[in-house]
Amino acid sequence: MKTFIQHILHRYHLKDYKFSLVALVLAISVIGVFIVGSAQASSQGKQAMGVAMGLVAMVVISLIDYEWVLNNFYWLMYAANIILLFAVLLFGENINGATRWLNLGFVQFQPSDLTKIITVLFYAKFLTKYEHVVNKIRFICIAVVLMLPSLALIFKQPNLSNTICLGMLFCVLMFMGGLSYKYIRNILAVCVPLAVILFIIVIQPNQPLIHDYQQNRILAWLEPEKYESEEAYQQLNSIMAIGSGQLTGKGYNNSATTSVKNGKFISEPQTDFIFAIIGEELGFVGCCVVIILLLLIVIDCILIGMKAKDAAGRIICAGVAALIGIQSFINISVATMLFPNTGISLPFISYGMTSVICFYMGIGFVLNVGLQPNKYQ
Repeated sequence: MKTFIQHILHRYHLKDYKFSLVALVLAISVIGVFIVGSAQASSQGKQAMGVAMGLVAMVVISLIDYEWVLNNFYWLMYAANIILLFAVLLFGENINGATRWLNLGFVQFQPSDLTKIITVLFYAKFLTKYEHVVNKIRFICIAVVLMLPSLALIFKQPNLSNTICLGMLFCVLMFMGGLSYKYIRNILAVCVPLAVILFIIVIQPNQPLIHDYQQNRILAWLEPEKYESEEAYQQLNSIMAIGSGQLTGKGYNNSATTSVKNGKFISEPQTDFIFAIIGEELGFVGCCVVIILLLLIVIDCILIGMKAKDAAGRIICAGVAALIGIQSFINISVATMLFPNTGISLPFISYGMTSVICFYMGIGFVLNVGLQPNKYQ
């Protein structure tokens, strides 16, 4: 242990450790623990334990050379990810009609959360290793094919929200890997009209692409008044809860029977709709604090990436920043009905030990990139 500590002290400089990022993550995690406790008191202890375990994982990972991890384990991580996702389909726990969790006996584990971190690490290595051919059609096709198993297996669970999040993350990683603007322009020229066509198809009767409940959620988003007692019920109540908080909220952990959590107006308030609890209890001020903290974490990750010593470090930081930003945007958009109802956690805040620990792992890798800055910048 003494030799290990001496090696760490010799290799890294304490002045390069990004304590500002650690402080931001801890601040929003503490808010998360309290809000989860208000939404569902029985989950607060587990959330606090998840934060503690995540903090340990973050510190340990931040002291492990990311280059060593990428060079030795990137294919192993890819294979482990596919195996875990297959295991979910074969042995996963079915909860509320979705099979997304592996029961390890002492804890339930959601592999799709780990998939996103592994994807960032895998493509950080894969794109930099073949950076000289990133803009070759053959390489782009290979990169897409390698991404398809994860997307297909997560979609099969079914988990449309994480499938969308992972797809968007992949696009960011390809851009950071050096994909030419010419290809981006051409891809957008094809994908935007295709997305419109697919959207029109999925709202038609007897469409084969998505499940009926997913279609109903989209229809409820388009015509909330028509579905106000069914599919649109939770989102409409979420908006009313956020609005009812006004400027400073009704007070933390209030016991009013009209509260969105006490009245059972939304299900799973500690996860997918936790932003409604924040809006109701902490008001506009509380919502702004949470959004600003998330934004500052994203900005800090980007700033660290800009000073990274190599492209792999930049991709890791950009990937983690994009993941936090994309997932936050989707969660808050669902709670405010900007998007159709689709379940995804709010980073560092929503209840879920797997989610919290995986985000801390991502921050750990960003911190390690920060410990090895480009000395010429």
